[in-house]
Amino acid sequence: MISTMSDDNMAFWNEEIETMPRAELEKLQFDLLKKQVRRMYDSSKLIHDRMEAAGLTPDDIVDFESFRKMPFMKKTDLRDNYPDGLFVKPYDELVRIHVSSGTTGNPTVVGYTKKDLEDWSESLARGMVSFGMSSKDLLQNCHGYGLFTGGLGVHYGTSHQHR
Repeated sequence: MISTMSDDNMAFWNEEIETMPRAELEKLQFDLLKKQVRRMYDSSKLIHDRMEAAGLTPDDIVDFESFRKMPFMKKTDLRDNYPDGLFVKPYDELVRIHVSSGTTGNPTVVGYTKKDLEDWSESLARGMVSFGMSSKDLLQNCHGYGLFTGGLGVHYGTSHQHR
C-alpha cells in the first residue's frame, strides 16, 4: 500500500479504510473486536477465567455497548504472567519477541507474529502520513534498538512507507 493524495490535498496511507463510511468502519471494527475476544477467550487462561467470573462468553459480546462488560487487564497482569503466560499464539508462530526494561518490576514480554508486525507497521505508517510525513521525508529514529518496542515500532512504520 502507498500513500495517496485526495483532491483536497489530504494524505492517506490506506484511503479505502481511512475514508470508509462510519457505519462500515464500525462494522469492520466490531468484527475484528469479536474475533480478538474469541481468540483471547480460547487461548488465554487469564482472560477465559476473568470472562467466566464476569459471567461472559464471546457470544455475549453483540455490540460495542456489551463489550463494556469485559473485564479490564492491567499492566500487573503482564508482570504476574511473566514471561509468556499471556501469549495467545504458540512460539512457532512468533517471529519477534520484545521485552521492556523491567525497571519497575518484572519485564513485560510481548510476542509478535508476522501478521502482528505487518498490522503494527501499517498502523504506524498511517499515523505518520496523517501528520504529513511522506516517503520523501527523512526521519531520525532516536529510540533505542534493543528489545524495547518503541524504536522498532518507529522503524517498522517508516520502513513500511519506503517499500
